[in-house]
Amino acid sequence: MSIHDLLALITFAFVTSVTPGPNNMMLLASGANFGFRRTIPHMLGIGIGFTFMVALVGVGLMQVFDAVPISYTILKVVSVAYLLWLAWKIANSATPETQQAKVRPMTFVQAALFQWVNPKAWTMALSAITLYAPERLLISVLLVAIVFGSVNLPSVSLWTVLGQQLQRFLQSPASLRAFNWIMAGLLVLTLWPTLTT
Repeated sequence: MSIHDLLALITFAFVTSVTPGPNNMMLLASGANFGFRRTIPHMLGIGIGFTFMVALVGVGLMQVFDAVPISYTILKVVSVAYLLWLAWKIANSATPETQQAKVRPMTFVQAALFQWVNPKAWTMALSAITLYAPERLLISVLLVAIVFGSVNLPSVSLWTVLGQQLQRFLQSPASLRAFNWIMAGLLVLTLWPTLTT
């Protein structure tokens, strides 16, 4: 891969990682509800889980999807259902009696596994391999995965910091509840590209 291609890949990784999507909406909500430190496992789960996903897509999963086209539809249905459930959980996460006792931020494993039902993550992974490792050589696939892993974690962390900064404006249960409903709505809106393709 040339320097020009590498810079293009880094730019692609940054733009796709930092723009709004399910991961970033959930990190914004988590930062506002739990703070930066408690959201670190969630961020690491996204960064490492997505890097692993890109590698697996590049070394063979793309061929499975190409060979079984119905799998795209199945993935879309499962992804939409899961994201709607997550939106409901976010919308209802700020009740005063449950905020401290029952509600917890997403764990590392949950965040890593979430990448497999995240429509934006699938689009990013498939596009990255198609554009930057079209021959699907192992070295090229690993380079794409490493670049995404290096760029993704700092990019998504910005959303957690933004959420944490919003905490000072969300001191009352009513304002936190309203914020979480807005975040749930935005999470549902991230499904629009999936539902229109």
